[in-house]
Amino acid sequence: MKRQKKRIFYLILGFLLLNIIASQFFYRLDFTKDQRYSLSETSIKLVSEIKKPITIEIFLAGDLATEFKQLQSETRYLFEEYQAYNSLITFKFTNPLDTKKQAEDVASEFYQRGMTPERLNQIQNGKTIENWIFPWAEISINKDKMQVPLLQKKLGASTDELVALSIQNLEYQITNAFVKLTQQKDKKIAVLRDKGQLQDAYLADYIKSLGNYYRIAPFTLKTVATEPKKTLEQLQQFDLIIDAKPTEKFSEAEKYTLDQFIMKGGKAIWLTEQVVAEKDSLMQSGSMVAFPKELNTYDLFFTYGVRINPTLINDLYSAPIVLAQGKGNQTQFNPFPWFYEPLADAASQHPIVANINAVHFNFANPIEFLNREDIQQTALLKSSNLTKLEGAPREIKLTQIQDNVQPENYQAGPQILAGLVEGEFTSLYNKRVLPFENQKHINKSKFTQQIFISDGDVIKNEIRKGNVQDLGFDQYTGNIYGNKDFLMNAANYLLGDEALVNLRTKSIQLAKLDIDKVEANENTWKIILFLSGILCMAAVSIFFNFNRKRKYLK
Repeated sequence: MKRQKKRIFYLILGFLLLNIIASQFFYRLDFTKDQRYSLSETSIKLVSEIKKPITIEIFLAGDLATEFKQLQSETRYLFEEYQAYNSLITFKFTNPLDTKKQAEDVASEFYQRGMTPERLNQIQNGKTIENWIFPWAEISINKDKMQVPLLQKKLGASTDELVALSIQNLEYQITNAFVKLTQQKDKKIAVLRDKGQLQDAYLADYIKSLGNYYRIAPFTLKTVATEPKKTLEQLQQFDLIIDAKPTEKFSEAEKYTLDQFIMKGGKAIWLTEQVVAEKDSLMQSGSMVAFPKELNTYDLFFTYGVRINPTLINDLYSAPIVLAQGKGNQTQFNPFPWFYEPLADAASQHPIVANINAVHFNFANPIEFLNREDIQQTALLKSSNLTKLEGAPREIKLTQIQDNVQPENYQAGPQILAGLVEGEFTSLYNKRVLPFENQKHINKSKFTQQIFISDGDVIKNEIRKGNVQDLGFDQYTGNIYGNKDFLMNAANYLLGDEALVNLRTKSIQLAKLDIDKVEANENTWKIILFLSGILCMAAVSIFFNFNRKRKYLK
């Protein structure tokens, strides 16, 4: 009896010690091949440093289809992982439809809060059932709130593919939200003005998104004419410049200011076109003349190992043009093939373009990398294999939508539409007379990076009835293109937030059920499971009876 009490005592003591040790040391094992249930080092570091309580409300709940139940489960696992590293994080699942309100009224409220619900048609037992789902999470820190989409969109993807893509991007979406809500803004971005660049209203959505991470200010080069040294010193206080679709020539003094910014280690995103071709002009008159644009930046970019050629991309893989047909109440907006709006895909495995939707271009030009041994050059986005090049000047008419397409004419192959160059660049003004005196002139840059994009409209958001639309959203077709993700990744990467961008490359492989086979063999599996249960119970009963008899027969 004493021996038995001792065993119980030691057992309880052992459990207590194990609990004490477990409370002091945390470790989890993830045996999945793709480390699906493990946070990246970036996420762990960020979450561990959060000192304020975070509450998360997840609206992906209720009567969900099988695919979305999987997304719900993966979301739960991820937040449990976050919670394991920081106890200040709490989360709950809420079913928005678990109220007395009509589903349409709830959906309308979510629209107003900036969270677009999804309306799905599901086939169950041969019947089509319409359901609303709300694939969103709302993260709150103090009074600050941020809505996070849990469902990613991709053109032409099936429901299974969308769910797989969404699960792959979950960690990025959540960690990205934590960054926006908690990190201090210490990097500065200058948006160049006064060279005919896009107006603020057309940059509003991108600038607003960047403002969650960085400090942003407009910057004019006009003062170079009167105060060149002061202008140069002011520009060099920034970390990144964005030149969004300039239309006026740069003077030599302005170019030199930009060149010395790069030599000092500054980063740049150049959205530069070499052909004047505007969709607005085309829609107003039905035709236009596309002609080369002179910005006086050809030699500057050439020195950095890049040439943007003054030709137009005509690509069979492109976005449609939407035209109005009919009059008055009979007006209809119909899409037509339009090959001057390429949908660019990733040209490499670089994290800037990993797992993003096709990027929408409009009258783009091909980019050519020049041979530079000291510069690393990476193609980011490209047109499709069915591409042809058209020289300028040339007349473009809306009536071209009626032309017969001859694929044999599209033999130019994929063309680079966006590229990254990294390294130590040589100044354009090396061994040249300087436009203005600069005692701190630099001929060779520090290691730095630049991104060249051959279409300024990539950064342009639409404006509808005075309201700014989301960048990449096509109001006529409802398609969501990858423009914002691409440009956000570009800025994050250039400003040293590579770890955040790298979260997008995390790949997860999901096992898929064949729904048709499951439904076809539904009764068979029900019988198998039913009989298996009876057999298991019978086996347990036989085992206990046998044990009992053996014990009492002794």
